[in-house]
Amino acid sequence: MSDLKHIDTSHARLAYRETDGPGQPLLMVHGNSTSHQVFRNQLDGAIGAAYRCVAFDLPGHGASDDACDPDTTYNVQGYAAAAVELMQALRIDRYAVLGWSLGGHIALDMMAQTRALAGVMITGSPPITQGKGAVSEGFAGDIEHSIASKQILTGEEIEAFAHNTCGPNAPYASFLKEAVTRCDGRARSLMIAKLACGVGPNQQELALNAPVPLAIVNGSEDAFIHNDFIARLPYRNLWDKKVHDLPGIGHAPFWEAPETFDAYLSRFLNDIT
Repeated sequence: MSDLKHIDTSHARLAYRETDGPGQPLLMVHGNSTSHQVFRNQLDGAIGAAYRCVAFDLPGHGASDDACDPDTTYNVQGYAAAAVELMQALRIDRYAVLGWSLGGHIALDMMAQTRALAGVMITGSPPITQGKGAVSEGFAGDIEHSIASKQILTGEEIEAFAHNTCGPNAPYASFLKEAVTRCDGRARSLMIAKLACGVGPNQQELALNAPVPLAIVNGSEDAFIHNDFIARLPYRNLWDKKVHDLPGIGHAPFWEAPETFDAYLSRFLNDIT
């Protein structure tokens, strides 16, 4: 894997890695309480060799600093603004985004913040609307009162989060626990609270009216989302004209089954280039 670099933004000092691939630039955005290392199979594999991949740690996560102003940054819109600022600082004028879980919601919001996007792929990120019941329509379980939203986690909760977030059949690596342990707990509690309250642009409207090609590639066995809900929405700019549900795979298909997932990612990047 390439060396870890840092860059200062108005939100936090961000840690990131990038590859030397000559193709379409790709920003990779991780999920709640994880880090850029979940994309290591892509960074170190054929995707990183073919495309210029940039994978960073969100403020309050991984090797990035905690947010300068948690209330401003620890929400989908704040994270999206930090991501846009990162790519501007790197002088990358046109790029695609791959967003996983929270990262997918960030990717959707980036469509409202910048015209630099060439395309967006999301995975494990139900495009929810706003208002009462919106979160439960897209997400399975009560995420507003789950460990995903708690500021302070016990040792057992950290273990559970680390082992379950990618899916029960996904490989486990020590960095998953390290990432949950390191995460600024305010990042969880503030983000979920604001998502549940509908703060910011309507995520569903952003997805349905995407100004660039939107690819959706989920695991069919993702325990955290309602696949049927995601598949039946009337998207206007959906890549392949369908939502892809990968059989037998959980919440993080790029981590659990990288060879399967990367075939979709590569084809998408080629199509939008």
